Amino acid sequence: MSLHYILDGYNIVRQAEHLFGGGLKDVRVQLVNFINENKPCGSSNNKVTVVFDGRAGISYLHDKGPVAVIFSQDESADERIKRMVENLPNPKQAVVVSDDREIQFSIRAAGARSMPVAEFLEKGQPKVKFVKGRLKSELSSSQVARINEELKKLWL
Repeated sequence: MSLHYILDGYNIVRQAEHLFGGGLKDVRVQLVNFINENKPCGSSNNKVTVVFDGRAGISYLHDKGPVAVIFSQDESADERIKRMVENLPNPKQAVVVSDDREIQFSIRAAGARSMPVAEFLEKGQPKVKFVKGRLKSELSSSQVARINEELKKLWL
């Protein structure tokens, strides 16, 4: 049974400033890349939809892998997420990632599950493995580049 993850985009990036930085356009792209690279939603069979407040001004996000990006247009992202869950044929297969309590209460009443932002971000953290008795971290190339840039700012 595949799941449908519905993410409150700006709610996530506001709580993870250590992962996402820059302007609105930058954090949106970074969140989509984080999802594609780190797979915090699990199986690639799971559907992922990120909902942002506002109007679609950057259509290229729609082509970034299996992640669908929706802009809420003339309503809030919160209202759009609640309406999406209510209109699902089987809300029990939906997992909504947001720390907004109003969203959590509404989607749970509809039968969907909620996931705190911290848990979602933790699922996307690099896994640590032992290879021949040595610790090996699995970092993506973008994570390595981001860490290197932060270290350059601190030390150089």
